[in-house]
Amino acid sequence: MSLWTAAEAAAATSGRATSDWTATGVSIDTRTLQPGDLFVALKAARDGHDFVAQALEKGAAAALVSRIPDGLDETAPLLIVGDVLEGLEALGRAARARTDARVVAVTGSVGKTSTKEMLRTVLSAFGRTHAAEASYNNHWGVPLTLARMPADTEFAVIEIGMNHPGEIAPLSRMARPHVAMITTVAPAHLEAFESVEGIAHEKAAILDGLDPGGAAVLNADVPTAQILQDKARAQDARILTFGETEAAHHHLASVRMTDKTTVAQAQAEGIDLLYKIAAVGRHFAMNGLGVLAVADELGCDRALAIAALGRWTPVSGRGERQRILLDAQHSDTALELIDDSYNANPASMAASLEVLAAAPVGQGAGRRIAILGDMKELGPTGPDLHAALAASKAMKEIDRVHCIGPLMQHLWQALPTEKRGQCVESSEDLARDIRSELGAGDIVLVKGSLSMGLAAVVDAIRKMGQSAER
Repeated sequence: MSLWTAAEAAAATSGRATSDWTATGVSIDTRTLQPGDLFVALKAARDGHDFVAQALEKGAAAALVSRIPDGLDETAPLLIVGDVLEGLEALGRAARARTDARVVAVTGSVGKTSTKEMLRTVLSAFGRTHAAEASYNNHWGVPLTLARMPADTEFAVIEIGMNHPGEIAPLSRMARPHVAMITTVAPAHLEAFESVEGIAHEKAAILDGLDPGGAAVLNADVPTAQILQDKARAQDARILTFGETEAAHHHLASVRMTDKTTVAQAQAEGIDLLYKIAAVGRHFAMNGLGVLAVADELGCDRALAIAALGRWTPVSGRGERQRILLDAQHSDTALELIDDSYNANPASMAASLEVLAAAPVGQGAGRRIAILGDMKELGPTGPDLHAALAASKAMKEIDRVHCIGPLMQHLWQALPTEKRGQCVESSEDLARDIRSELGAGDIVLVKGSLSMGLAAVVDAIRKMGQSAER
């Protein structure tokens, strides 16, 4: 199916197409490029112009460039623009303008990507749904997601993130959502913000791009809820709140966790709800309730939305659970892995530790074990926020904690001696010794900021045996 013709893309970007071509996708990476994609030669760690010839050899329909790359001439299928990133942004705006899709934008300090995936799953039950890949939520990820959106899309889910002040508003204006959801506001990226209140104001900027008559779905439990609601009122948005606060429109009444699922009871403006999520965690129940609020606002049948939400499962690195058989001949010699290695801040760390603390261990000598890497971008508060994890209620139920990185040393020092595991500088250091630290019946959480490379530990644990269906 055609996504962009040369004429359409040239008109959208005010660029010049060197030939007639039709693109079926948009790519920024030759490693994942598919035949028929429009290759966008962004400048990042490397200049994308250096890879245009390779992209065309792999079957790209054309390349979006600001100059003709060395070794090519105007016989190559190109779309030449003044600036490649601005060209991608223009494509994104044009894609948004030509669709009748109902657009949902999601931001928050914790849970953006999992909530975006919940929304993808739920809204797909009601129509053709387009959503961002992975965590494509920044200055190039948002326009890329929009540029990839087919014209006949019925629902779109756009994830919007930030590292510094002023980043969210322009991305929201590009997406022009009908509904904007803020999952939570918590200490994250404190290196760039003076306070959590500053983070709240930046998250609330997602409402700057709200379509006239749009709605704001807001977490009512966060201390900065008033900041979010004041911004929504200033934008003349309809407000739907969700949370454990009894006054919330969507009120979470109770949460029960088993070893594989989370069951929640709630009221939606006084109407009782019961919903299940095929993942363990109070935070999943909370964000799931926000998703149901979004579905309500979009006019989706509530019973079908609840059924669809129950089919969602976490993606790799974001709370995915696996049973690892240590001996293929004996099904009782297994450990369970909770892979939450993609990212971490104090709020998401607390949520994951709560999941581990509530998880049943295997028979015999099973233990709850946490393997924790540094939480980055917390500024001068970083050491204290790491040490504070030792006093969390969940930590009482955890048997052993292995710490990776200089910041996690502060947690290790604050822990009781009997809970202290290894304290190492890098994930590779622990990965080498992991076999001696884990055994049958253990349940193991791996969590930390992406830059800590905890995927190495996850891979080492998986290699101890083989994955098994539960």
